[in-house]
Amino acid sequence: MRFRPAVEDDLDRLLGCVVDDHISWSHPDRLLSFLESGDYRFDRVWLAEAEPGGEIMARAVWWGFPGGDRPLALDCLYAAPSAPDRVGLAAELLRRAHAAYGEQPAYHVFVGSGWRDDPKARAALAWRWEAAGRAGLTDELERLRYAWTAADAPVPEPSGRLVFRAEDDDEAFVAAFARVAAGTLDHHTRQAVAAMGPEAQAREDVGDYRAMPGERAWWRLAYDQSGELVGVALPSANHAGPVVGYLGVVPEKRGHGYAGDLLAEITRSHAGRGVQRIVADTDAGNGPMVRAFERAGYRNFATRLVLSANPVNT
Repeated sequence: MRFRPAVEDDLDRLLGCVVDDHISWSHPDRLLSFLESGDYRFDRVWLAEAEPGGEIMARAVWWGFPGGDRPLALDCLYAAPSAPDRVGLAAELLRRAHAAYGEQPAYHVFVGSGWRDDPKARAALAWRWEAAGRAGLTDELERLRYAWTAADAPVPEPSGRLVFRAEDDDEAFVAAFARVAAGTLDHHTRQAVAAMGPEAQAREDVGDYRAMPGERAWWRLAYDQSGELVGVALPSANHAGPVVGYLGVVPEKRGHGYAGDLLAEITRSHAGRGVQRIVADTDAGNGPMVRAFERAGYRNFATRLVLSANPVNT
């Protein structure tokens, strides 16, 4: 079996890798669109072929920011149903790509909110989960996907408890992100802080949000009536549309429902620009954030399953 990154001449064969499983995947329209936008690149699409120019037996597609210097997430993992050992083949493909990249980007799979009751979705996930685990992606996380729509929920009114201020200096947001990270319930943030420390983690997060399509001018810091910092509210956007980019409350201000105020500010910010739908994710285990979304009229419509390498052990 030959393992290698794709080249432009492989396009027609890559488009022929069709998935009929009940999970997210890089379908032909997405592949073409993202190759054009730069979210996908041929050198971030890896394939396994039995012989040069022959049938593609496995395909892996990574996503990254256009112009970015590294892949950020595995979007799609395919192995031909005819492969004698789909798990082993897919695992080896991932290992070869990880070795070339020098890192192990997390694998993100989107499924319906009732995926546990869907035998087809569970079967589609099972071999991919095992293959990703063999390749070192052993840390499992379930994130709930929420959406606010103008047709189904009102725009929240300000509570009057907080003052929201724009801040041009990214260092103010780095400092706020680092404070919010202390004691956070967000799984990814806890991992990153353990691996690199709070300041480096905060700088990486601010850089990632800077790279998103959302406007930097939308970002806000939140203060209480005495002028003390309460938290951060970052409306943003990805290529699918407006999102709740980031919100967090500093440790000393937790327990007062301020997450709801921050979420309301983000919702108002987007709605004020005529946005009709806002999407957000939060860890299934982050109870305060789950409750804040539900109180604000956001509805759970899907699940994001994430497999990653534990950064503390890599």
